[in-house]
Amino acid sequence: MNNIALNLEICGHKSALDLFAKKFTNDLEDANDLVQDTMIKAIRYSSLYKEGTNLKGWLYTIMRNTFINSYRKVTKKNTIMDTSEELSSAQLKNSASSNLGENKFVMEDINKALSVLEPVYSVPFLRYFEGYKYHEIAVELDIPIGTVKTRIHMARQVLKNNLKMYAQQYKHSA
Repeated sequence: MNNIALNLEICGHKSALDLFAKKFTNDLEDANDLVQDTMIKAIRYSSLYKEGTNLKGWLYTIMRNTFINSYRKVTKKNTIMDTSEELSSAQLKNSASSNLGENKFVMEDINKALSVLEPVYSVPFLRYFEGYKYHEIAVELDIPIGTVKTRIHMARQVLKNNLKMYAQQYKHSA
């Protein structure tokens, strides 16, 4: 199936997507935005669609993930941080200046630990760290979702072993 035919078929599912979006949002404007975002993503990533599979299911999955991701962003944005003690500007300045050198070494150690990982482990781990979901990584790398989970787990274990010195430091400071 060529891109034009697939794009037309995607657009043909708009009414079904409208109904599905209304169930998620309970708001007509939000539902319209969700459908539009879903269709844009579907057309943009149409090369990832495997011909002969369930197009409607693929579109519903894109919509569900888009809704969940935007919900998480809104929730994160609306989170209120409460501090029980006030920090003076002198304390903040001392803290920031004393941590600059330390942070540089920590980042160097993290980068060294990441460079030790083979690409089959580092790529899924970095994608997950960037906020991609397991199934999105699986689709991008064209590997089973179980393999993605295993590779991310293995990467965490290697990083954990290579960065043990910081685990003790953060246990004492917490």
